Amino acid sequence: MINRTIILLTLNEITGVTAHRDIVANLLADEVLAVDGGSTDGTVELLKELGVAVYRQKRPGRGAAIREGVAQTSGDHIVIFSPDGNEDPQDIDRLFDLLTEGYDVSVASRFLPDSRNEEDDDALPLRKLANQAFTQLANMLWAPTGVHVSDAINGFRGFTRDAFNSMGIQSDRFTVEYEMTQRALRLGLRIGEIPTQEGNRIGGETKAPSIRTGIEFSRFVIGQIIRGT
Repeated sequence: MINRTIILLTLNEITGVTAHRDIVANLLADEVLAVDGGSTDGTVELLKELGVAVYRQKRPGRGAAIREGVAQTSGDHIVIFSPDGNEDPQDIDRLFDLLTEGYDVSVASRFLPDSRNEEDDDALPLRKLANQAFTQLANMLWAPTGVHVSDAINGFRGFTRDAFNSMGIQSDRFTVEYEMTQRALRLGLRIGEIPTQEGNRIGGETKAPSIRTGIEFSRFVIGQIIRGT
């Protein structure tokens, strides 16, 4: 039985995959699948060279990539990893461990003690402040009494297949993890967090521009409030 699945999300990440080539080629899981959003820089060719199966996603967007990746795999426990330099591959096993302990969702938090956020050294860490603000909104609006999450947004996370199916995620784009946290809180699912050391991006460009992403998150929150969900 396939238990552990790692889904790599890539879109023109040749520099990051090259930097992580030994790690990517030796990921410890029963099943590894790269979901690629249409790379044209050699990312797909390198992944195949490293022995990683590649699925070309049909619908654009990060949320769509995750849903399609889950549908294409069989593991009971799934971790999402992006080899772009931000995410520490040593945390993959720790995310799986939380799922084995009984958590439904596991998150690599950038805001716990001993964590590092990419913008910690910036004079004006706008993305960090926005992430923390949306996380506090999630706690205020949807967390049951006594429950608190420190990072509602980070995409470096894991979940059980049963939990993912129960959440009914609809987001196609960058609100997918926020929706996942919101749904998990509303459903009373167990969310576990580990502190992570977020690195700096290796090459390429961020796929989540700050202003556009902030607008998407604001629309999501407003929509949930209007619907009373």
